[in-house]
Amino acid sequence: MSFNLQKIQKSTRRVKKFLRKRPKKPGVNAIHNLRTSTRSLETTFATLGITTNAKVRRLLRDLRDVRKRAGRVRDMDVLTADVLTLTQEAKQECYVQLVEYLGAERIKYAKKLRNTVISAGPQVRRNLKRNCKRLTKLLEQLETQQASSEAVPATIAKAMQLSSSLTAPARLNRNNLHPYRLKVKELRDVLQLSEQAGDQEFFDALGGVKDAIGEWHDWETLITIAAQVLGHDESCKLIKQLELISKAKYERALSITNHFRSRYVKPEKHGARRFSFPAPVLRATSAIAA
Repeated sequence: MSFNLQKIQKSTRRVKKFLRKRPKKPGVNAIHNLRTSTRSLETTFATLGITTNAKVRRLLRDLRDVRKRAGRVRDMDVLTADVLTLTQEAKQECYVQLVEYLGAERIKYAKKLRNTVISAGPQVRRNLKRNCKRLTKLLEQLETQQASSEAVPATIAKAMQLSSSLTAPARLNRNNLHPYRLKVKELRDVLQLSEQAGDQEFFDALGGVKDAIGEWHDWETLITIAAQVLGHDESCKLIKQLELISKAKYERALSITNHFRSRYVKPEKHGARRFSFPAPVLRATSAIAA
């Protein structure tokens, strides 16, 4: 297998840099890079099946804590950007109140992230440096066929398992659409471990589903926050606009996801015992073994 070693090393550098600098006011890009890089490293270690070592498991726990803290900050960035796109009709006193609330929450979550980095950062950096060297050595040996490992079959098995999981549930709705996104995202992360694109069209389709559902979920989150913070009913122009946008985003996300499923995977039927992997899925996973 040709693993994307450069991507793994880039993710490592980004995480180490953030942990070293410990910024008080991290920028939008810094938070985004930290979150995606920690998730990438988590996926790499977990998928390659090298988590039996206690220090690796400790590293994954620490990375997960940092990612979750960064995720809170990232959420506020995304939600604030969404609010700023609202039309002038909704920009009344409650609009300012909502923007100020999101800004205050970002400051709070950024402080919690920094406290986590200060307390755990030095140990995480040491563990990250040590284990990424070990990982890099293993992958380089695999490239030259100087080592035998369960990494390749483990990665392929994970990709195939996630591909087959996309057949369920049989029908998507508001309750299960976001959990479905998590499966799509995980499969995409696993396929990214390969240096080869595989079926690029399938990979891009996974990204389209992930982004569409994510956008809808962001607006749903905004509605919940606005209702709690403002205490307004449905007569509020801002709440009305949020609901209209969320409805449109949901319909778009559902349409894109159903189109993806009809093209690449067959929804699970009652009583079905076997699942035949579509050609794009097979090509994408076979690229992992190339």
